[in-house]
Amino acid sequence: MAFDEQRYTREVLEPAREAGGLPPEDLTVRYQLREAMTAAEVAETVRQVRQCWRRARGMLKYKRLADRLEADHSRFAPIFSATADGDLAPLREALGESEHRAARRLAGAGGRLDDAAGRLRMLSPALVATIARSSGVSTEEAARLAAERSIEVREPDRLPEAPPYPGFAKVREALDTLGMPHLGRFLFGDECTGMRVLDGFAVAGGGSVRDAAAEAARRWATRTRGPWTVSADTVLAALRNSPDPEALIRYDIVARLRERIREHPYDDTLLRHATTDLDLATGDARRLIFAVRGEGGLTGGPSARLRELVDAGEIHAAADFAEALDPGALTGEAAELATEVRARLAHAVRLRDRARAALDPDDAWLAVRDALQRVPDLPGAAELLARLAPHPARAVRAAIQGEGVSLVWQPSPSRAGRVLYDVYRDGIALETTERPSARDEHPPVNTPVTYWVVARRDDAVAMPAMAQPVVVQPEPGAVRLTAGDGVVSGRWTRPAEATRVIVTRDGRPVTAGDTGFRDRDVTNGTSHIYVVSAAYAGPDGEVVTPGVRRTVTPLGRPRPVTDFTLRPDPSAPGTFLVQYEEPATGELEIVGLDAAPPWPMGTTLSLAELRAATRPIPSAPTRDGQSIRPGGGQGVLLAVTVAGELATVGRHIEHLNLAPPARLTAQRRGVTVYVGFVWPPDVPEVEVRWNGRSMIVNSAAYRAQGGVRLDVPEGEPVTVEVAPTSMVHGERVRGTAVSLRLSGHVPVRYDLSQQGPAWRRSLVVEVTADRPVRLRRLALVLKPGHVQPKSADDGILLAEWTDLEVPARLTVPAPRQAKPYWLRCFAEGAVEGPRWATGGGGRGAGGAPGHQEPAGRDHPAYAGPVWNDGVLRNDSVLEDMLRDGGYLWDAPAPEGAATDPGQGSGEPAAADGEVALIDPPVRRMKVG
Repeated sequence: MAFDEQRYTREVLEPAREAGGLPPEDLTVRYQLREAMTAAEVAETVRQVRQCWRRARGMLKYKRLADRLEADHSRFAPIFSATADGDLAPLREALGESEHRAARRLAGAGGRLDDAAGRLRMLSPALVATIARSSGVSTEEAARLAAERSIEVREPDRLPEAPPYPGFAKVREALDTLGMPHLGRFLFGDECTGMRVLDGFAVAGGGSVRDAAAEAARRWATRTRGPWTVSADTVLAALRNSPDPEALIRYDIVARLRERIREHPYDDTLLRHATTDLDLATGDARRLIFAVRGEGGLTGGPSARLRELVDAGEIHAAADFAEALDPGALTGEAAELATEVRARLAHAVRLRDRARAALDPDDAWLAVRDALQRVPDLPGAAELLARLAPHPARAVRAAIQGEGVSLVWQPSPSRAGRVLYDVYRDGIALETTERPSARDEHPPVNTPVTYWVVARRDDAVAMPAMAQPVVVQPEPGAVRLTAGDGVVSGRWTRPAEATRVIVTRDGRPVTAGDTGFRDRDVTNGTSHIYVVSAAYAGPDGEVVTPGVRRTVTPLGRPRPVTDFTLRPDPSAPGTFLVQYEEPATGELEIVGLDAAPPWPMGTTLSLAELRAATRPIPSAPTRDGQSIRPGGGQGVLLAVTVAGELATVGRHIEHLNLAPPARLTAQRRGVTVYVGFVWPPDVPEVEVRWNGRSMIVNSAAYRAQGGVRLDVPEGEPVTVEVAPTSMVHGERVRGTAVSLRLSGHVPVRYDLSQQGPAWRRSLVVEVTADRPVRLRRLALVLKPGHVQPKSADDGILLAEWTDLEVPARLTVPAPRQAKPYWLRCFAEGAVEGPRWATGGGGRGAGGAPGHQEPAGRDHPAYAGPVWNDGVLRNDSVLEDMLRDGGYLWDAPAPEGAATDPGQGSGEPAAADGEVALIDPPVRRMKVG
């Protein structure tokens, strides 16, 4: 949006001047910034705003404000310099701070208004303006703050200065003698509670004042004569002889309030006195106290009056006031103001005269605008401005688009002021816009319509610019053509004003009704062009619209596919290959249903009906048919042949997609094999087979037990196979299985002992096994200290044996080593296959039973002590594993990978077994 100097002066400079010359704290207001501005737009807007300040400085009323704005700008110059370089962060921070300062300024003004209003909750407009000016907010903002705080802003009521009855002093003396607090109590007694004396006199439940005076006279006439009756007669005489008895009561109340206010009581005390002692209604009490407190203001002489007129923008009136003053009264500030007023008035008159002589209305408008900025009450200037119309718009064009009319025109060349455009249709106003375009959404149909555009600047209008007449004749709506087997049908909505609808096919007429047609004279496989037009009655005969064009190709009835095969694609799990014989007409699609299709094979239906009742199956063409991904679960696959808008139902088959388990792992721990895998989605059960045995496991049992446990002798190899399965029509169906093989374990145990005398001790290593086995290498390692060795390289090698036949008894000299120290054996065997889930020691020499050294936390297989589905288990299996130091990994192991905690220490004893070296008790390995 371009910078609008007039708007800126009206909305920013003028309120700031009224607020005592304090600039607005909010930088978005001060610099006319918007949220969506770019850095370049911010820099340009700030430049234009500063130019506006410099021009405003030439006017005396804005001079102090402009100086203050320029002085403040030096604080923000670094921020705008960073913005010009593309860095908006300092500006955003400064905007946030300015919003807080503006909020604090408003809060301070509201607090001052609260303090000034007190309990009366009333303020005069002059006082509100004074507080606004001293607080740095506009008068409008101060009025809004007062309204939010339930403060009534009003002028004080005018109160009588002199008593309406000359002998009022005698009346007061008589009332005091009678002990009456005021005149209303004398007349109405206790009934005058809640008395109203402003905007007319009224007492709840009481009559008029004269009736009450007559009743009081009758009442006092029955009493015995004395001082009391004399005083009553004085009061009654005043009421009879007063031209306005109600005014006399009002003056009595006001006089008593004035006496009390001279004592400077608090508002609470005054309100209590007015409502309790003087019997006033609460509203009248507040208004009277407010009015009495506001009495006694002092004027400021000629300078104050001149300043008031200048601040109100009444420069011409201020000049007349200065001319009417005695020259001796124009001294000091008054003389300065008078000089300023005369100069501004003279300059404004010259601008007005120049505008009257100008030939260009834009130049004249600018001159008058400048004159009014200097002297808003310049005589004749407003009328002259209303006559300075902008240049007219040009080249108005009206074009029919759909059922509406779009209008575009060349904008007015005038650039002075805000130019608006009033759009008319046949003399009826449609809209007002700033853009050189408009649209008529609901023009008359089949009737010539004329549009014209009038450029307007304020109240001054230019000559209208007219467009050529247009006639709106809508086309048929919602045209839809459907092609079938040797037939094409169409439907539409006829416009209400059209006499009929005309249809042609390839330029030849087709018999049609008001809402549709059915054309059987078509050839399958041939594209036909249809044109659907509306006919309207015109003055020179029937008028036909250009029409709506549609191209359709009728096709023969699609032939059903009576047979197809479905087999899994081994290269892409979850994908199936469909093979079939291509139909003579149409294309085959495979769609899914939850149950058997409701249509017999060979049924032809609309494509829309088929789509509504089935779900699409993702597919891709292959050399021999299609590749589809039906997803998991059970359903029905239906073959349909689609041709145009028709589909013919073919064969269907029931399909159950059982996804195979993923990441199958197995771990042998003694005579138990723990099997884990990622449970396949949408599979209720799996079948586990091993060594000629099988079992069915559901997902609940799998998760409750933390996997599957199989009992297999430790030395027996095992092949584990897991397949998804489900019951279909009472029969169990198996999906694709995954399997892995674990070799058997051959436990090898060793024991350490010493023999011989103390001066010639020997260390004996006894190695035993359940059956003969050979170790490729056996190492005896010593490690000083309290920490046991973890591998053959973690210590001092005392002895080693290769190609060792087990059982064996080995002897070595006892080591000469200070205690304490550890002795452990390590067997190095050839472990075939991956070792992705084993530790370095395993059930090796010197290790605790079942101990594994876990991979580090940076290892890709590390997942902590969890089962393969990533859920921490607290069942007995996991407790055994944690107690033994073992880990199960949730890692990307190869499909079918087998893991065994004993694999790091032995060597295959045979084709179907592995060696597991088992440590003796700790007390035999640690010396000292």
